Amino acid sequence: MVDAHADWPLIQVIGLTKIYRVGVETIHALRGLDLSIGRNEMVAIMGSSGSGKSTLMNMLGCLDRPTGGSYLMNGRDVSKMDANELAQVRNEEIGFVFQSFELLPRQTALENVELPLIYARGGWRGRKQRALAALDRVGLLDRVEHRPNQLSGGQRQRVAIARAILNKPSILLADEPTGNLDSATTTEILALFRQLHLEGQTVIIVTHENEVAAHCQRVVRLRDGRVLSDLSIEQDIAGRHLPTTAASSSGAAPPC
Repeated sequence: MVDAHADWPLIQVIGLTKIYRVGVETIHALRGLDLSIGRNEMVAIMGSSGSGKSTLMNMLGCLDRPTGGSYLMNGRDVSKMDANELAQVRNEEIGFVFQSFELLPRQTALENVELPLIYARGGWRGRKQRALAALDRVGLLDRVEHRPNQLSGGQRQRVAIARAILNKPSILLADEPTGNLDSATTTEILALFRQLHLEGQTVIIVTHENEVAAHCQRVVRLRDGRVLSDLSIEQDIAGRHLPTTAASSSGAAPPC
């Protein structure tokens, strides 16, 4: 059967706006943002505090609704969905990986990975086998009965990644996934993301670290709720190493 949406971008964000009101203050977190991400891309979203990257992550993960604009995933306008539809999209289309791992402390690695299947339609079928396969994919078959406090930081993040990929999501969305890890473990986790991408997974990493972004194909930089630049990793690195005078004379915006 041919996928009718196969030629469409996996993600298409059009004129996305988000306005928060805090007391009498109005905060424009996103200001008419446009973004397109294709299938099997590995993209870093970067920006300083207040740039809008966390708000955009919440939008892409269907954790929040935009004030205006459209968000199409696989050709479906998720920005118009109700709460139940959004919950279904989050469970079936998006795998989340967080900086703080978000594992249940009293559950084993296997039980933590099984959790999404409790809420999935027909998820009880072969639940243990599917969870074991996901743990095998991240190299943790020898730790299935360990609880989070018996695992290293890198192992805990691998459990979180196994849980995120369990339902074979369209998007693997990682928010500062190496923020609590040392440099050696960071390299291992980023290599795992890279391997998942090479196997066909679309990966979006929200980060403030250039070293993390360097493992991606493409870097989208935000400023003041808008896309400042959208470049291949090679172009992004080259732009960051341009002398200030050269960047100024060419009319290019200075790098973040």
